[in-house]
Amino acid sequence: MRVNRPCGGRSCPRASSGAVRTRCDHTAQGDLPVNDAQPGRAERTRGRRPGPFTLLVLPGLTAAMGFAGFLAVTGGLSSAWPQSADARSPAAGGSAADRVHESYVPWLREAAKACTLVKPSVLAAQVDRHSGWDADTATLSGGAGIAGFTDAQWRIWGKDEDGNGRSSPRDPVDAIMALGRMDCALAEEVTELRTRGTVTGDLVDLTLAAHAVGTRSVAAAGRVPAKARTYLAEVKALSAQYETFDREESADSGGRAASAVLAPPVTTLVISSPFGSREHPLTGVTKLHTGVDFAAPQGAPVSAARQGRVVFAGMTRAYGNRVVIDHGTIGGRRLETTYSHLSSLRTSAGQTVEAGTVVGFVGSTGLSTGPHLHFEVITDGRYTDPQPWLALNR
Repeated sequence: MRVNRPCGGRSCPRASSGAVRTRCDHTAQGDLPVNDAQPGRAERTRGRRPGPFTLLVLPGLTAAMGFAGFLAVTGGLSSAWPQSADARSPAAGGSAADRVHESYVPWLREAAKACTLVKPSVLAAQVDRHSGWDADTATLSGGAGIAGFTDAQWRIWGKDEDGNGRSSPRDPVDAIMALGRMDCALAEEVTELRTRGTVTGDLVDLTLAAHAVGTRSVAAAGRVPAKARTYLAEVKALSAQYETFDREESADSGGRAASAVLAPPVTTLVISSPFGSREHPLTGVTKLHTGVDFAAPQGAPVSAARQGRVVFAGMTRAYGNRVVIDHGTIGGRRLETTYSHLSSLRTSAGQTVEAGTVVGFVGSTGLSTGPHLHFEVITDGRYTDPQPWLALNR
């Protein structure tokens, strides 16, 4: 017996003889499917089978997307460094230095050779501060490449250092070497400012401040400007994690203790104020006293403590008449001495002097409470206690 159900206002099309008649595609809601199956056989409904895309392509895409998500979370998708068998990746609990591919460490050391103030650890810390050693992050932050160079900066400092035929801030080697040149130029500028008494403070700190806000801002502040202190603190904290990069020196090139290599600058070595923290007698500010004060009578001769070249001789606001002598490298460190508050000068910049050469006379010029010699020893741009360097028994 044939049963016809309404199908959208029409009769369902007739199936061929003996075939199972299925529900019309246009069955109205509430209509039941028609099934002429023979008695005793289970009712069957023909469904749409999955196609080749569902069976073959979709599982592959799902797996690929899952794997890509895993790489993105773990940091495996993007890397600014060569992907070789020996490429480094930061392990859990590893140091920041583990993020730096080993092939770039020699370039950090090479870049630092441009001057004595800038160390490989400082350059590495600056790169970390700019980009976290990730060129993609650096690009998003505004500057190009791992060191964040602007186009204007790159025109001044950029060079093709690795000989690949192009100069680019996105080339890590080019960027590292350019950063070293830029920092060393800034170090020269702030050294000149401090030599003239325009600014005070540690030369490395002043150099980093100049990198952050410019030399003019440092000169205007007379010290590390407030707006550069955050950058300075972050770079100095990071540099401690890269100190292993500084340890390439030969056994006899560094770390040697002072060994009384300087002759006394005045005949009577009576120390009226030692090196170290103190309250300034005129300003009342407590800070580092960067040298030692030798009590001496007005007009007493002041002599060079060692052979060297006079790099500054002139009047400054704080130090009064001041002489700075560069003695070159001793024990792997650059050594300078300074002589301040002189009543008058007996030398000029560019002159070569020997130990014992009179360079001026004791006075009380500048910020001073009475006649004395303020004597400083500077190693690699940092103030150090002069007493271990002086041959006090001579």
